[in-house]
Amino acid sequence: EEIALTNEEVGEEAELSDERYEFLKAHEQLVLTVTEYGYGKRSSSYDFRLTGRGGKGIRATDVSKTAEIGRLVATFPVGNDDQIMLVSDGGTVIRVPVNGIRFASRATKGVTIFNTAEGEKVVSVERISEPQSDEEAEDVASSEAGADDTGGSE
Repeated sequence: EEIALTNEEVGEEAELSDERYEFLKAHEQLVLTVTEYGYGKRSSSYDFRLTGRGGKGIRATDVSKTAEIGRLVATFPVGNDDQIMLVSDGGTVIRVPVNGIRFASRATKGVTIFNTAEGEKVVSVERISEPQSDEEAEDVASSEAGADDTGGSE
């Protein structure tokens, strides 16, 4: 189903029905963006328009602040119940709940997620999802128990 966001004849914004607005809200994904100096934010996936093949892309952060926030290290979809683990080149590791990271538009610098030391940079970011049900938790526990098995005999 195609959504008319503007009236093509006059270029005015079109009204979304309450039902359509609720549908879009329910299906919205959040995208987490993290920079090398520990700044990050959550943005709506709707802020990132589709581009054709060979497109130049769009900015995910405020590029005028690159000296302050650093280069982009990671961007990926997250849920409110997820957590992230950040690793610095100095060996520091921090685990942060995603719901504590501010929601901001894609063209902003974001907020400090990880206070890096002078000269230290974030080099890796990983999403950690908690199992949604008891059955999933049992699957995780059994797969971790199997990973401890070295396969050797004594």
